[in-house]
Amino acid sequence: MRTIGLLGGMSWESSIEYERIINTEVRRRLGGVHSADLIVRSYDFAVIEAMQEAGDWDGAGELLAADARRLQEAGADLILLCTNTMHLLAPAIEAAIDVPFLHLADATAEAVKEAGITTVALLGTRFTMEMDFYRGRLEAHGLRVLIPGEADRRVVNDVIYDELVQGRVLAESRRRYLAIIDRLIAAGAHGVIAGCTEIELLVTADDVAIPYFPTTRLHALAAVDAALRPV
Repeated sequence: MRTIGLLGGMSWESSIEYERIINTEVRRRLGGVHSADLIVRSYDFAVIEAMQEAGDWDGAGELLAADARRLQEAGADLILLCTNTMHLLAPAIEAAIDVPFLHLADATAEAVKEAGITTVALLGTRFTMEMDFYRGRLEAHGLRVLIPGEADRRVVNDVIYDELVQGRVLAESRRRYLAIIDRLIAAGAHGVIAGCTEIELLVTADDVAIPYFPTTRLHALAAVDAALRPV
């Protein structure tokens, strides 16, 4: 089994999901008391959020790249970044390490294509929805990506930062998200990507009428595939 290095804590609610899914899947596949071989670097999310709000992407990139290198030096055979938004810094991380970096958008795009879907809605932080680093990666896989209108993007983003990363999961916010998803379906979406790990705490596949792609689970399962793949 290969050792998985996790860059987490953005927020810790999502990182716990990564660890839970990875460990559960390893035990399911290998049986007995097996669990994953993990090395985890978890951050104080307040520090990361402050960098995001200040637009200090260079500083954040240096931080994540240095810690990815430390994970490799500690024995990680592959690296995961346990957040969608900070994949903006994937190039900096990839440049700092010599082991594989499993990009979350690639794992998500493969699942969307396997479902036979070409037009998909994307929900996430305003950075993920509005900037090209994530949408462009999905589009490079041949997907058409729809995002909510400006007012709806504000709702999606605010619920993430003001509620979900603080562990607050509210029924009213779920209702607002589902209304936004309905509008995206009307605009032509045939699937919806939960492009922020915390969104999966609020909306599940049972809540929506079209295929739902929970990026945390897809990314975590891709990590297990890589960790257990024969040499």
